[in-house]
Amino acid sequence: MDVRIGIVQSMKEIEVELPDDIDQAAVTVNVEEVLTSQSVLWLTDRKGRRVGIPASRIAYVEFGAPASERRVGFGIS
Repeated sequence: MDVRIGIVQSMKEIEVELPDDIDQAAVTVNVEEVLTSQSVLWLTDRKGRRVGIPASRIAYVEFGAPASERRVGFGIS
């Protein structure tokens, strides 16, 4: 699962590829709890790296398919 996080007053996004077996509902609950408590959102990506984002800097959170599943271009299938 791919998670994109927009940062307040920044044009860049943070993109984290989470493991395939992660429960999206559990991640959503975690994000909601962090936003209400104004603490730090910690996510661990597929390679085991931890990313921390202060809740006060989060503009939006978007869940989607991993980048490897996105298809762009003109191909014949």
